[in-house]
Amino acid sequence: MNQGKENHMAGISGVDGRGEFHDDFRLSITRALGDQLAKALNNLGTAQLSEENLTKLEERPGVYQLHINGQIVYVGKADQKAKGLPGRLRNHLRKIGGRLNVDLTKVTFGCLYVDDDFYALGPEQLLINHYKNERGGLPWNNSGFGSRDPGSKRDTTVLKKEHFDVQYPINLAAPVEGVRAGATSLQKLLKDIKDGLPYLFRYVEPPRAAEIMVEVPANPITADQALRLAGAAIPSPWQITALLGYVIMYGKTEEYASATRYYRPEGVTDQEPQKDSAPLTADDLTE
Repeated sequence: MNQGKENHMAGISGVDGRGEFHDDFRLSITRALGDQLAKALNNLGTAQLSEENLTKLEERPGVYQLHINGQIVYVGKADQKAKGLPGRLRNHLRKIGGRLNVDLTKVTFGCLYVDDDFYALGPEQLLINHYKNERGGLPWNNSGFGSRDPGSKRDTTVLKKEHFDVQYPINLAAPVEGVRAGATSLQKLLKDIKDGLPYLFRYVEPPRAAEIMVEVPANPITADQALRLAGAAIPSPWQITALLGYVIMYGKTEEYASATRYYRPEGVTDQEPQKDSAPLTADDLTE
């Protein structure tokens, strides 16, 4: 090998044999931040998701993890608008408490307060990116758990089998808080049901709802009992529809693919909801 060739090879391999002596430096700041966030959360203990434990939290923004039987199922963020971490976690407590197939006593959480300047970096997404390649991932982040009202366009959607609402449908036997026994107007009953249900009740008030009287039996009253009372009092063709994830009421009789029960003036009808076996996509989820 001639001298020029030797010098060229030395430039590539390095004279000390440790490989190339020049290369690009690659540093992912966001990945490093996500790793540190996850490590800080995992170094914390966890507590049962309960009102008693939430009252111990400060009303500050932050990030949190939810676990079931010790497995991380969801990471999220809380801003100051929703009264910080206790407000956001309280919403989850109420939602999970109104679902079937999940034992609320097995749900735990850990959380970190974050400063406003760090909050702007999107700590929730940093955690999602950290966990997305780990075994098991974050099943609730990828199934629609964090969704709020998906809007009326989603009412007729056939949900995928992996969707949160299919795996954990609403519990119609859940108690409704705030509905008092005695005579009340349909208008007030509907409002009380909306305020007292542990899941969404979206409705349009029917005509003369303030004049239609309903006799509410002795408390406590379940969601199904309250919806039966309202369904018997609404005028035709109005109907109340219990979907897999929430309840709606509109002034028309209509069949919904994801409905489990209809409440109409003529009576109550159950239905087996349709389910799509295709994998979930981003279009299926509404945050």
